[in-house]
Amino acid sequence: MDSKRLEMLKQIAAALAAQFGPNCEVVIHDLTARDPERSIVFIENGHVTGRRAGDGPSTVVMEQLLHANEDPKDHLGYLTRTPDGKILKSSTVYIRDGRGRVTAILSINYDISALLMVENALSGLLHTAGTGQEKEERITVLNVSDMLDDLIEQSVALVGKPVALMNKDDKVRAIRFLNEHGAFLITKSGDKVARYFGISKYTLYSYIDLKQEEKRHEQN
Repeated sequence: MDSKRLEMLKQIAAALAAQFGPNCEVVIHDLTARDPERSIVFIENGHVTGRRAGDGPSTVVMEQLLHANEDPKDHLGYLTRTPDGKILKSSTVYIRDGRGRVTAILSINYDISALLMVENALSGLLHTAGTGQEKEERITVLNVSDMLDDLIEQSVALVGKPVALMNKDDKVRAIRFLNEHGAFLITKSGDKVARYFGISKYTLYSYIDLKQEEKRHEQN
Protein backbone atom coordinates (compact mmCIF):
# COMPACT_ATOMS: atom_id res chain seq x y z
CA MET A 1 0.00 0.00 0.00
CA ASP A 2 1.16 3.50 -0.79
CA SER A 3 3.02 4.98 2.21
CA LYS A 4 1.18 8.32 2.02
CA ARG A 5 -2.18 6.55 2.02
CA LEU A 6 -1.11 4.41 4.97
CA GLU A 7 -0.03 7.47 6.95
CA MET A 8 -3.38 9.13 6.22
CA LEU A 9 -5.25 6.02 7.43
CA LYS A 10 -3.12 5.91 10.58
CA GLN A 11 -4.02 9.52 11.28
CA ILE A 12 -7.73 8.76 10.84
CA ALA A 13 -7.46 5.66 13.05
CA ALA A 14 -5.74 7.58 15.83
CA ALA A 15 -8.38 10.32 15.65
CA LEU A 16 -11.26 7.84 15.86
CA ALA A 17 -9.69 6.05 18.82
CA ALA A 18 -9.08 9.34 20.63
CA GLN A 19 -12.63 10.52 19.93
CA PHE A 20 -14.39 7.39 21.21
CA GLY A 21 -11.95 6.25 23.88
CA PRO A 22 -10.31 2.99 24.95
CA ASN A 23 -13.30 0.80 24.05
CA CYS A 24 -12.92 1.70 20.37
CA GLU A 25 -10.52 -0.47 18.40
CA VAL A 26 -9.48 0.78 14.96
CA VAL A 27 -7.60 -1.56 12.64
CA ILE A 28 -5.90 -1.07 9.27
CA HIS A 29 -5.47 -4.18 7.10
CA ASP A 30 -3.11 -4.00 4.12
CA LEU A 31 -4.54 -6.21 1.36
CA THR A 32 -1.41 -5.77 -0.75
CA ALA A 33 0.90 -7.27 1.88
CA ARG A 34 3.08 -10.15 0.71
CA ASP A 35 2.04 -12.24 3.69
CA PRO A 36 -1.78 -12.17 4.04
CA GLU A 37 -1.47 -13.85 7.43
CA ARG A 38 0.04 -10.60 8.76
CA SER A 39 -2.42 -8.17 7.25
CA ILE A 40 -2.72 -5.84 10.27
CA VAL A 41 -0.30 -2.95 9.73
CA PHE A 42 -1.71 -0.61 12.38
CA ILE A 43 -4.08 -0.91 15.32
CA GLU A 44 -5.35 1.41 18.06
CA ASN A 45 -6.74 -0.04 21.30
CA GLY A 46 -5.89 -3.58 20.31
CA HIS A 47 -6.77 -4.76 23.82
CA VAL A 48 -10.42 -4.79 22.73
CA THR A 49 -9.84 -7.99 20.73
CA GLY A 50 -6.34 -8.84 21.90
CA ARG A 51 -4.74 -8.19 18.52
CA ARG A 52 -1.69 -6.23 17.49
CA ALA A 53 0.18 -5.15 14.38
CA GLY A 54 1.47 -8.16 12.50
CA ASP A 55 -1.52 -10.35 13.36
CA GLY A 56 -3.65 -11.99 10.72
CA PRO A 57 -6.89 -11.12 8.95
CA SER A 58 -10.43 -11.27 10.25
CA THR A 59 -13.14 -13.17 8.41
CA VAL A 60 -14.11 -10.03 6.48
CA VAL A 61 -10.55 -9.47 5.29
CA MET A 62 -10.05 -13.12 4.36
CA GLU A 63 -13.19 -13.02 2.22
CA GLN A 64 -11.86 -10.01 0.31
CA LEU A 65 -8.45 -11.64 -0.15
CA LEU A 66 -10.10 -14.81 -1.43
CA HIS A 67 -12.74 -13.40 -3.74
CA ALA A 68 -11.09 -10.07 -4.68
CA ASN A 69 -14.47 -8.37 -4.98
CA GLU A 70 -13.84 -5.34 -7.18
CA ASP A 71 -16.75 -3.37 -5.77
CA PRO A 72 -17.44 -4.46 -2.17
CA LYS A 73 -19.94 -2.42 -0.19
CA ASP A 74 -18.94 -0.89 3.13
CA HIS A 75 -20.58 -2.77 5.99
CA LEU A 76 -21.52 -0.35 8.75
CA GLY A 77 -22.95 -0.73 12.24
CA TYR A 78 -23.22 -4.53 12.50
CA LEU A 79 -22.69 -6.58 15.64
CA THR A 80 -19.91 -9.07 16.28
CA ARG A 81 -18.95 -11.25 19.20
CA THR A 82 -15.35 -12.04 20.16
CA PRO A 83 -14.38 -15.54 21.33
CA ASP A 84 -14.21 -14.29 24.93
CA GLY A 85 -17.80 -13.01 24.78
CA LYS A 86 -17.45 -9.27 24.14
CA ILE A 87 -20.16 -7.71 21.99
CA LEU A 88 -18.81 -5.22 19.48
CA LYS A 89 -20.50 -2.73 17.19
CA SER A 90 -18.40 -2.93 14.05
CA SER A 91 -17.93 -1.20 10.73
CA THR A 92 -15.85 -2.25 7.74
CA VAL A 93 -14.69 0.37 5.23
CA TYR A 94 -12.96 -0.63 1.98
CA ILE A 95 -10.13 1.69 0.94
CA ARG A 96 -9.30 2.05 -2.76
CA ASP A 97 -6.23 3.28 -4.56
CA GLY A 98 -6.15 5.78 -7.43
CA ARG A 99 -7.26 3.08 -9.86
CA GLY A 100 -10.25 2.11 -7.75
CA ARG A 101 -8.78 -1.17 -6.54
CA VAL A 102 -9.39 -2.23 -2.93
CA THR A 103 -5.99 -2.14 -1.25
CA ALA A 104 -6.87 -1.79 2.43
CA ILE A 105 -9.64 -2.22 4.97
CA LEU A 106 -10.34 0.14 7.87
CA SER A 107 -12.21 -1.68 10.64
CA ILE A 108 -13.83 -0.09 13.68
CA ASN A 109 -14.85 -2.29 16.61
CA TYR A 110 -16.52 -0.60 19.57
CA ASP A 111 -16.99 -2.72 22.71
CA ILE A 112 -20.61 -2.16 23.79
CA SER A 113 -20.72 -5.03 26.29
CA ALA A 114 -20.97 -2.73 29.32
CA LEU A 115 -23.59 -0.56 27.61
CA LEU A 116 -25.72 -3.63 26.93
CA MET A 117 -25.50 -4.61 30.60
CA VAL A 118 -26.71 -1.14 31.57
CA GLU A 119 -29.48 -1.33 29.00
CA ASN A 120 -30.61 -4.68 30.37
CA ALA A 121 -30.60 -3.31 33.92
CA LEU A 122 -32.46 -0.15 32.94
CA SER A 123 -34.42 -1.47 29.98
CA GLY A 124 -37.54 0.40 31.03
CA LEU A 125 -35.70 3.70 30.66
CA LEU A 126 -33.34 3.02 27.81
CA HIS A 127 -35.28 0.67 25.56
CA THR A 128 -36.10 2.03 22.11
CA ALA A 129 -37.87 0.40 19.23
CA GLY A 130 -35.28 -1.06 16.90
CA THR A 131 -35.48 -1.70 13.21
CA GLY A 132 -34.96 -5.39 13.71
CA GLN A 133 -32.10 -5.31 11.24
CA GLU A 134 -29.20 -5.46 13.64
CA LYS A 135 -28.01 -8.90 14.59
CA GLU A 136 -24.82 -10.71 15.40
CA GLU A 137 -23.36 -11.59 12.04
CA ARG A 138 -19.74 -12.54 12.50
CA ILE A 139 -17.24 -13.91 14.91
CA THR A 140 -14.23 -11.66 15.23
CA VAL A 141 -11.31 -14.02 14.62
CA LEU A 142 -8.14 -13.02 16.44
CA ASN A 143 -5.65 -14.93 14.29
CA VAL A 144 -5.54 -17.26 11.34
CA SER A 145 -5.14 -20.36 13.50
CA ASP A 146 -8.39 -19.53 15.28
CA MET A 147 -9.96 -18.82 11.89
CA LEU A 148 -9.03 -22.26 10.55
CA ASP A 149 -10.42 -23.96 13.65
CA ASP A 150 -13.62 -21.95 13.31
CA LEU A 151 -13.99 -22.82 9.62
CA ILE A 152 -13.47 -26.51 10.35
CA GLU A 153 -16.18 -26.36 13.02
CA GLN A 154 -18.51 -24.66 10.54
CA SER A 155 -17.80 -27.31 7.90
CA VAL A 156 -18.69 -30.09 10.33
CA ALA A 157 -21.86 -28.26 11.36
CA LEU A 158 -22.76 -27.89 7.69
CA VAL A 159 -22.55 -31.65 7.16
CA GLY A 160 -24.39 -32.28 10.41
CA LYS A 161 -22.43 -35.27 11.69
CA PRO A 162 -19.06 -35.89 13.38
CA VAL A 163 -16.07 -36.81 11.24
CA ALA A 164 -16.12 -40.41 12.48
CA LEU A 165 -19.54 -40.87 10.84
CA MET A 166 -18.80 -39.03 7.60
CA ASN A 167 -18.63 -40.87 4.29
CA LYS A 168 -16.68 -39.66 1.26
CA ASP A 169 -19.47 -37.37 0.02
CA ASP A 170 -19.74 -35.77 3.46
CA LYS A 171 -16.01 -35.06 3.58
CA VAL A 172 -16.04 -33.69 0.04
CA ARG A 173 -18.83 -31.30 1.03
CA ALA A 174 -16.96 -30.16 4.15
CA ILE A 175 -13.69 -29.64 2.31
CA ARG A 176 -15.41 -27.72 -0.48
CA PHE A 177 -16.83 -25.39 2.15
CA LEU A 178 -13.33 -24.83 3.55
CA ASN A 179 -11.93 -24.13 0.10
CA GLU A 180 -14.69 -21.66 -0.76
CA HIS A 181 -14.11 -19.75 2.49
CA GLY A 182 -10.35 -19.34 2.12
CA ALA A 183 -9.14 -22.00 4.56
CA PHE A 184 -6.35 -23.11 2.23
CA LEU A 185 -4.89 -19.62 2.00
CA ILE A 186 -3.61 -20.26 5.52
CA THR A 187 -0.09 -21.68 5.80
CA LYS A 188 0.02 -25.45 6.42
CA SER A 189 -3.76 -25.62 6.60
CA GLY A 190 -3.74 -28.60 4.24
CA ASP A 191 -1.83 -30.70 6.77
CA LYS A 192 -4.22 -29.83 9.59
CA VAL A 193 -7.38 -30.37 7.54
CA ALA A 194 -6.13 -33.71 6.19
CA ARG A 195 -5.35 -34.94 9.71
CA TYR A 196 -8.71 -33.75 11.01
CA PHE A 197 -10.69 -35.59 8.35
CA GLY A 198 -8.45 -38.65 8.41
CA ILE A 199 -7.38 -38.46 4.77
CA SER A 200 -4.13 -37.97 2.90
CA LYS A 201 -3.13 -34.61 1.44
CA TYR A 202 -3.38 -36.18 -2.01
CA THR A 203 -7.01 -37.10 -1.31
CA LEU A 204 -7.65 -33.66 0.15
CA TYR A 205 -6.53 -31.84 -2.97
CA SER A 206 -8.28 -34.34 -5.24
CA TYR A 207 -11.55 -33.33 -3.54
CA ILE A 208 -10.77 -29.67 -4.26
CA ASP A 209 -9.83 -30.43 -7.88
CA LEU A 210 -13.07 -32.38 -8.27
CA LYS A 211 -15.06 -29.28 -7.35
CA GLN A 212 -13.09 -27.12 -9.77
CA GLU A 213 -13.64 -29.65 -12.55
CA GLU A 214 -17.39 -29.62 -11.90
CA LYS A 215 -17.40 -25.81 -12.13
CA ARG A 216 -15.67 -25.96 -15.51
CA HIS A 217 -18.29 -28.41 -16.79
CA GLU A 218 -21.09 -26.14 -15.55
CA GLN A 219 -19.56 -23.16 -17.36
CA ASN A 220 -19.35 -25.16 -20.58
